[in-house]
Amino acid sequence: MSTFEDLRSAVKQTLEQNGSLAATRAKLRADIFTTLQHPTEVKPKVPHENLLINELIVEYLNYNNLHCAASVLAAESGQPTPSLGRAFVAEQLNVHDDEKTRQLPLLYSLLSHFSANTRTANRTLSNRTN
Repeated sequence: MSTFEDLRSAVKQTLEQNGSLAATRAKLRADIFTTLQHPTEVKPKVPHENLLINELIVEYLNYNNLHCAASVLAAESGQPTPSLGRAFVAEQLNVHDDEKTRQLPLLYSLLSHFSANTRTANRTLSNRTN
């Protein structure tokens, strides 16, 4: 019986190391959540801002190969299927999206923009107080 336990332990360890076990657990959680939703239950309308925020997060998660987390978020938050799309979100947020910026999720562009503005504002404030 020890051989079976050793095999079981080795398989579990391998699945944990390559991320398969976590992905399977996340997929199972998403499937359970979807299954438990009552088909006639009317969900409250998701505010426009929430749809945009959720879309930014889903894009970020998918970019970082966290597909199961993205699918759970999409299922639980009621994101529309298919997604809103990057172009729509960029337009709604007035984010300039070009060949270079499309290589990263929109959250990176927003972070870069606001970080740059914060540094500029801090330099301006520092210059005025000196």
